[in-house]
Amino acid sequence: MECNVSLTWDDEAYVWLASSADVPGLALESGSLDALMERVKVTIPDLLDLKNTDLTIGFRAERLSQVHI
Repeated sequence: MECNVSLTWDDEAYVWLASSADVPGLALESGSLDALMERVKVTIPDLLDLKNTDLTIGFRAERLSQVHI
């Protein structure tokens, strides 16, 4: 099974956010991108109840800068 996860930097909260259209209920945050990716790898199998399934996770990270006018 393959799922894609979006990792987005929140400038206001100073955290990375993880979400995925492939994984209902995935909503994680962390100040560290590496730590967030590890949490995602642990959480997705639990959310999808995939204890003994091959799982490939694709990450897409982006930093969004807010423009203050």
